Amino acid sequence: MSVDRTVLLFAGFMVLASLALTQLVHPNFIWLTAFVGANLMQSAFTGFCPAALAFRKLGVRSGPAF
Repeated sequence: MSVDRTVLLFAGFMVLASLALTQLVHPNFIWLTAFVGANLMQSAFTGFCPAALAFRKLGVRSGPAF
């Protein structure tokens, strides 16, 4: 699995987890969903993604986007 797909998988997991936490724990967890969305948007424009850097350091092979 490449860094690109790993980042997409991680982002999807974070969105679903934060929505579950919003429903089950506290409504303010919706801000985690907003943060993930904003990070996805900025990485689309800038090409910089902190999660991609972390996954690359963990040994996940590079992909065409990151």
